[in-house]
Amino acid sequence: MADEVVLLDFWASVYGMRTRIALEEKKVKYDYREQDLLNKSALLLEMNPVHKKIPVLVHNGKPVCESLIQIEYIDETWPGENPLLPSDPYERAQAKFWADFIDKKMSVTAKRVWATKSEEQEASKELIEILKTLESELGEKHYFGGKTFGFVDIALIGFYSWFGVYEKYGNVSIESECSKLIAWAKRCLQRDSVTKTLPELEKLIALISERRKSLGLE
Repeated sequence: MADEVVLLDFWASVYGMRTRIALEEKKVKYDYREQDLLNKSALLLEMNPVHKKIPVLVHNGKPVCESLIQIEYIDETWPGENPLLPSDPYERAQAKFWADFIDKKMSVTAKRVWATKSEEQEASKELIEILKTLESELGEKHYFGGKTFGFVDIALIGFYSWFGVYEKYGNVSIESECSKLIAWAKRCLQRDSVTKTLPELEKLIALISERRKSLGLE
């Protein structure tokens, strides 16, 4: 019986982008189901009753939640082509460390950049420091894992599509501060899995403009 793969997701989610990229890298066919986060579907609530959040990967009727866990699940379920995690235990542990760093540091700080008043610049400074830390880890490597596009790249690249949002509302130039990270992102964009997944900046800015209005920031 053929695998039935369903992804419950929202187009602008950096977390959902991770799962979509991983599925594309493995050439896994899946049914994408866009979710209304203001009116959550019965299927989403059924498949993720604990957190009630996207993305949810449903494989043959069984849900897998949390994007980093989904990437690992995809790598193990569809092995062979384009391995996403290193086989070496130490390198694997390091990849998980940096992906966890991105989850704990990037998400909260990045949201503060666009969800606070423009004169409050502390979040922008913190974001640049986080990106500089990641840039230092990247060093002179082609990708975070070396020559191979993988786990940490997938964990971070979705945020690149939001850089224009952070620059617009945070009054900061990420390119001038983190040029090596921008060069890395452009290398990632040479992969079909990335280019077909990342949304257009104009759509994101329109979305965030509406969110800011609802927060009384515009």
